[in-house]
Amino acid sequence: MLNAREIEVRDSNVPLQGTIRVLIVDDHAILRAGVREMLSSEDDLQVVGEAGSAEEALELLNSGQEVDVVVLDITLPGQSGIELLQQLRRDRPELAILVLSMHPERSFAVRLMRAGANGYVPKMIVPEELVKAVRAVGTGHRYITPVVAELLASEFASEEDGPVHNKLSERELQVFTRIARGISPAVMANELGLSVKTVSTYRARILEKMSMRSNAEIAAYAVRNQLVD
Repeated sequence: MLNAREIEVRDSNVPLQGTIRVLIVDDHAILRAGVREMLSSEDDLQVVGEAGSAEEALELLNSGQEVDVVVLDITLPGQSGIELLQQLRRDRPELAILVLSMHPERSFAVRLMRAGANGYVPKMIVPEELVKAVRAVGTGHRYITPVVAELLASEFASEEDGPVHNKLSERELQVFTRIARGISPAVMANELGLSVKTVSTYRARILEKMSMRSNAEIAAYAVRNQLVD
């Protein structure tokens, strides 16, 4: 579990150690182009690839392309960014992963940092801060905003202190966000490698944990808390 001693906030004086090679993973081509432009203007940062899905990212990484930092959006088609983060942390622990998300810090940041992300920044971040963040994680540091630092330091002393969806397990959260996006149980089962019956079991657990009665309530909660696009 992370604690306050492990938190390094906005360390803009991280020493540079050669060129940092970056892979951008986001399903929006315009966003990828914008991030590429921001980073490519820096002599010590090199964008070596782009991917619009987790599958494309894994294909590029498995091709032998050397990457130091993955700039990752958690909302991806098919395998989600959260699932990709977990897989990369398991299979490629040497990679630094900076989550760049449209979701506010209070929605996902603590969960993602505990899952192994090296940093979490909102998409509305200014270019200078994005560059600092990539440099920080690319040289072995964490990069988090003051809001995330506060959340990590408090560690959600009790479940009631955080949002209700923090009660969900990682798999339940995967099912939850797919229900909120209107994905059918059959498609969901295929994406997650589960049976339709198991998906239904997860749905029942989600409704019970969150004191909800329908998919409509799940969708409304997800939109209200900015857990889905």
